[in-house]
Amino acid sequence: MHLIEGSVIPATGFGTWTLKGDDCSELVGQALAAGYRAIDTAASYDNEEAVGAGLRASPVPRGDVFVTTKVWWTDLAPADFERSAEASLRRLGLDHVDLLLIHWPNPKIALKDTVAALNRVQRQGLTRHIGLANFTTSLMAEAMGLSDVPLICNQVEYHPYLDQKKVYDACRAAGMAMISYCPLYRGGPLFEEPAVTRAAASHGRTPAQIVLRWHVQQRGVGAIPRTTRKERLAENAAIFDFSLSEAEMDEIGALRSAHRRICDYGFSPEWDLP
Repeated sequence: MHLIEGSVIPATGFGTWTLKGDDCSELVGQALAAGYRAIDTAASYDNEEAVGAGLRASPVPRGDVFVTTKVWWTDLAPADFERSAEASLRRLGLDHVDLLLIHWPNPKIALKDTVAALNRVQRQGLTRHIGLANFTTSLMAEAMGLSDVPLICNQVEYHPYLDQKKVYDACRAAGMAMISYCPLYRGGPLFEEPAVTRAAASHGRTPAQIVLRWHVQQRGVGAIPRTTRKERLAENAAIFDFSLSEAEMDEIGALRSAHRRICDYGFSPEWDLP
């Protein structure tokens, strides 16, 4: 298992956003068979039961799989938070997860109360580790100051089209991992960028493998690609037997000037600007 440098979190995981029912369960099992050892879900994905079924059907021991789930932004008041965490475990069929995240910040609920609840569920053994998702640098700093135990990551949208340098630098300074969701953007135009296609031709790899390698080759960064296609699972996992050159990393990284964001909602925080 390849871990993010300085972290307990696997460098790649299988994202399950939008996956449902038997298809989700089967893909979780297939991801584990392909070598993934991290599975990412959330209460809001409405698929924790299916993820749990996939975990139970797999011969991979539970102790070898790093399971992440998240509490939705409307459930961040302390009592709601604890109920949500307990409900996630029931749906997953687990006695604990490996990582529990605040899925999105909520300015209408005091962050100190939410972080206190996050600490409590960790002390109660519902999760081994705790962290954040979709937090800006200022909210990260506030949350870290309120937590009694380390927050081990911030899971954020990140791909070559989105400049997340400020969040990345803040994570590095804090000793936190930065986990990329939507790491492949949405394929399409990103996979046709000359910086990506040249590297793919040079290394004999697919564009998706090049982009995922770009993620994990950055210190402290992991990625949780999602796919609905079984054949993509092994492809997306096979990124640890080659390296991109510094020039290739820089050329792909230069695409950040596009600053395209996929996940931006009415409840999103005021994002850090480049």
